[in-house]
Amino acid sequence: MRVLRNARLADGRAVDVSIDTTDGTISSVVAAGSAALAEGTEVDDLGGWLLLAAMAEPHAHLDKALTADEVPNPKGDLMGAINAWFEAAEKGRLSHERTVERATQAFELLLVHGVTAVRTHINVTADIGVSSVLAVQEAARSMEGLIDLQTVALTGFPMTGPDSAPNVRALEAAVEAGVDLVGGVPNLQDDPPACIADVLSLATSAGIDIDLHTDETLDPSVLTLRELARQVSDKGFDGTVAASHCVSLGMQPPDVQAAVAAEVAAAGISVIALPQTNLFLQGRDDPRATPRGLTAVQALLDAGAAVAAGADNVQDPFNLVGRSDPLETAALMVMAGHRLPADAYDMVSNISRRVMGLAPVNFEPGDPADLIAIDAPSLRGAVADAPMSRRVYRRGWLVASADQQTRVHRPPPGPRAAQW
Repeated sequence: MRVLRNARLADGRAVDVSIDTTDGTISSVVAAGSAALAEGTEVDDLGGWLLLAAMAEPHAHLDKALTADEVPNPKGDLMGAINAWFEAAEKGRLSHERTVERATQAFELLLVHGVTAVRTHINVTADIGVSSVLAVQEAARSMEGLIDLQTVALTGFPMTGPDSAPNVRALEAAVEAGVDLVGGVPNLQDDPPACIADVLSLATSAGIDIDLHTDETLDPSVLTLRELARQVSDKGFDGTVAASHCVSLGMQPPDVQAAVAAEVAAAGISVIALPQTNLFLQGRDDPRATPRGLTAVQALLDAGAAVAAGADNVQDPFNLVGRSDPLETAALMVMAGHRLPADAYDMVSNISRRVMGLAPVNFEPGDPADLIAIDAPSLRGAVADAPMSRRVYRRGWLVASADQQTRVHRPPPGPRAAQW
C-alpha cells in the first residue's frame, strides 16, 4: 500500500490518496490527514502539490524524435520534411543504434514530464522494412514497467496500385513484428478510398486497431475524413479508429464541418488534434490571415466525437522545437484552439487515455493510479507555467521526478546597490 498524503486535487480538495500497489489502482481518496496507515504502508508527503491524472501522448514519432540537427529541413514545410527524412534514410544516416538511443531519450523526456502512456507512429516502407519498428521496440524494453507503449505502422507510398506490393509486404511484416495499430496517409495515395478499404481489411484480419494521418492539408477540396467515416460505418469495423490531424476539416464552412463531424462521431472515430506540428508546417503559403492549421475542434465536440491532443513531432524535420511536455500541447490548445485550461488538460490526459483504450483517472476507487503531482497553484497555473517540480506515478509506483530550483539574486543593501 502507498499513500500520497497532503495532495491537492484540481477542485481544491486537500486529500490523501491510498493506492493498492498490487494491482496499481486507487483504493480510496479521503480528506488530508485521515488516511488509515496500515503497517508497512509507504507514505509520500506531497506537501500540498497539485495531483492530476497522468498525461498521455496519443501521437508521437519516436523513430524521428530529436533529429532536427541531423536531418535539417531548410524549406520548413511538410514536403520538405518528408523529402529530408527519406534522403537521410537513403544515405544511411539513421542507424539502428542511433535510433534506439534517440527513442530511449525521447521516452525518458516524456516520462519525466508526466507521460505514462505513449502511442508512436513508426515508418514502415519498402526501403526500411521494419528496422525502425525493431529499434523503437528495443528502446521500449529499457522502459519496461515505466511507460506503456502503443506502436502504429506508418506506411509508405504507394499502398495501392501495381507498384504497391513492396510497401504492402513491409506493412504485413510490421504486423508480424507486433505493431499494435495500422497507420498510413490515405489522402496522399493515388486512390484514397481504396487505401482506406485496404487498411480496414488488413486491420480486421490482423485483429488490430487503426490510426491514420488524415487530411494534413489546408486544401478544402481534400476531405478523406468523410470517406473514412463512411467506410468504417458501412463495413462495421469492430476495432477502434483514430484520425490524426484532420486539418482540412477546419477549412470547411460551418455546415460542412457539422455534417462531417456528425458522421465521424456516429462512426465512433476519435480525432487527435496536433497543434505543435500543424502550426509549424501549415499556412506557409498564406501570408495574409494565415490559417491556424487545426481541425474543427468545436464542431467535433458539438457532434459528440472524442477529441484528444498530442505533440506529434518533437525536434525533428517536421517540428524543429518541442519539449516532450503535454503541458505545452495543452497551452497551445488554449491559445490556438480556444479551449479552457481544464478542457485542454483533459485532452492531453484522460481523453488521450480513452482514445488509446486506457481507463481514465477520475480519482475514484478502482481507477488506475497513473498520476502526476506538480508544484502548481492550480490546474490553470500548471498549464500556464509548466513548472518542472513533478512526481510521476505509474500504477502507484514513483517512476520519475524532477525538481526545479529558481533564485532571484537581488543587489546588496547600502551605497553599492545602485552600482550592482
